[in-house]
Formats: sequence, structure tokens, C-alpha cells
Amino acid sequence: MSYKVAEGDPAAERLERRWFAAFTAASKARAECELLLDEMERVELRWQHARVRLAGLEELRDCLCDQLSGLHLDQEQPQAAVESCDIADVMSAA
Repeated sequence: MSYKVAEGDPAAERLERRWFAAFTAASKARAECELLLDEMERVELRWQHARVRLAGLEELRDCLCDQLSGLHLDQEQPQAAVESCDIADVMSAA
């Protein structure tokens, strides 16, 4: 921006100071937005990896549950012994 402020004009000097303050604030806000965008990209990548890991763990849990159910049925135990097959059952063995 190119303009000439009349020397000694208080209103023009105030306007110029306000313009520089707004310019500085906008520059800081732009930098903050860029940092936040970078962080959002990193978080989204981590979230996607966590979702893949979760899907794998849920698949393992379900497979182990099926195997446990099969063992219980093969041993002719009452079905009440296999009432619930959830992650707590699988993870408690770990």
C-alpha cells in the first residue's frame, strides 16, 4: 500500500498506526492458521491409523470369540457359560 501521510496530521497518523496494527494482527492470525492446519493434518493421519488398528483388533476379538464359542460347544458345556463374548473376555487373557 502506497500513500503519503501528511506530516503532523494526527488523524492520518492514527489511521496509519491502526493500519499497521491490523496488518500485524492479520499476519499473526495467518501464521496461526497455517500451524493449526499442519496440526490437523497430523492428527487426521494418526486418527486414520488408529481406525485401521481398531478394525484389526475388533476382527481379532471376533475371531477369538468364535473360537472360544466353538471350544465351549465342543466340550458340551451349557450355553450359559458362553453368554457374552466381548472385548473384556479377550483382553482379560492378555
